[in-house]
Amino acid sequence: MLLSDAPGGASFTVLRVMLGKEVGKRLADMGFTAGAPGAVVRTGFFRGPLQVRIRGYDILIRRFEAEGIEVEPVGDWSAAHDSRRWFGRSHRDLR
Repeated sequence: MLLSDAPGGASFTVLRVMLGKEVGKRLADMGFTAGAPGAVVRTGFFRGPLQVRIRGYDILIRRFEAEGIEVEPVGDWSAAHDSRRWFGRSHRDLR
């Protein structure tokens, strides 16, 4: 599952960062490494940025960056599937 699919309040464990170059390195420097636990504090309107708490820091990341982070859900993420019903498919689903 991808971090961009996480609803507000969801907890997760990072599996891997699939982004390369500067963006991937910057995310790793901010704490997005394999095995790191985190949580989505809140999400922006209209699929805007995510506020993520990881390794004791709150970080705002863009939605397209969150699509490059593979995570393992901790707990119930059923709200993620409900949000697609209300807001439609993301551009990632159109590929």
